[in-house]
Amino acid sequence: MSKFVVTPASSAQREAWTGGTMPGVERVRPGLWSVPVPIPINPLRYVLVYVLELPDGVVIVDAGWNTDEAYDALTAGLGVAGYTITDVKGVLVTHIHPDHYGLAGRVREASGAWIALHPADARLVRERYDDEAIDSLVRRERALLVRCGVPALTLDELAGASMMIRHMVSMAAPDRLVEDGDELGLPGWDLRAVWTPGHSPGHLCFVSPSRRLLFSGDHVLAKITPIVAVHPQSGPNPLADYLASLAAVRKLDVEEVLPAHEYRFLELAERVDSVLAHHDERLAEIEGVIRASDGVACWTVTTRLSWSRPWETIPPFMRRAANNETLAHLFWLEAKGRVRRVAGEPDLWFPL
Repeated sequence: MSKFVVTPASSAQREAWTGGTMPGVERVRPGLWSVPVPIPINPLRYVLVYVLELPDGVVIVDAGWNTDEAYDALTAGLGVAGYTITDVKGVLVTHIHPDHYGLAGRVREASGAWIALHPADARLVRERYDDEAIDSLVRRERALLVRCGVPALTLDELAGASMMIRHMVSMAAPDRLVEDGDELGLPGWDLRAVWTPGHSPGHLCFVSPSRRLLFSGDHVLAKITPIVAVHPQSGPNPLADYLASLAAVRKLDVEEVLPAHEYRFLELAERVDSVLAHHDERLAEIEGVIRASDGVACWTVTTRLSWSRPWETIPPFMRRAANNETLAHLFWLEAKGRVRRVAGEPDLWFPL
């Protein structure tokens, strides 16, 4: 089917994304700035940190990875807007992935800013990023991959694949917990939290009804779709959560979407419809693989799907993400009564 193409709200950001370069710092509107912060060794290349001006400083939406390069880019971007790191009063974290949460602790150390997270993500911080707790998480991931049929030769490599990026996070417990519908109480901003689980259990978007803006984090992006995966810290049916969250934001009356990656864009509802259509196609593709097999493991299904690049060129961390994303689609199909699972090592999936 034809894919809907959104209208960029910033031609400069779109040109930077398509050209493989870093966009510049932009004054989005009076009192609002966009600051690109680089992500090392990652095809996303940067996270867009948004700077909201207050009477006595600024609040930022997301922070970036905990690297010196990212910190320097953030401080330089604040300087373009006329501020320093000590002017940051708070960090609104959309979710706890390293490119959003990683620098939050370092920003707090420098400025005394509060850090805000949804409770569902706040509960995951210690197990994910504390050195004394991480071994349990790796063991649980390995057990999940065994159930998926990951080959023994690559099992340990995939189970520990995310360890290489843990140092990109400055471990920091949140100071504020933000629930669905909470008003943030930022002077000059009527910002309200919208809980959008799926990409992470506690993913948050932030909407300004008066300015008709949606800070969408990773929930809705201009071109790509976020990873929605089953893993030891996910909910039992993350794809169902994600699709319901898409339906919730589709109803919002906004004229511009400010995502954490790629570029700002218009047409929220149409973009949501396109993402929903993408998942319908993926679900149908997975069902097709299962119908053509007499019982098949998740890993095997994953290797038979179409991906954005040849399977043999995908690095281990992304192979694990692909497998766990396939598993999320299988769990959704199972909940809808469209496939059945026979438990074992590995679990096998059959058509209904």
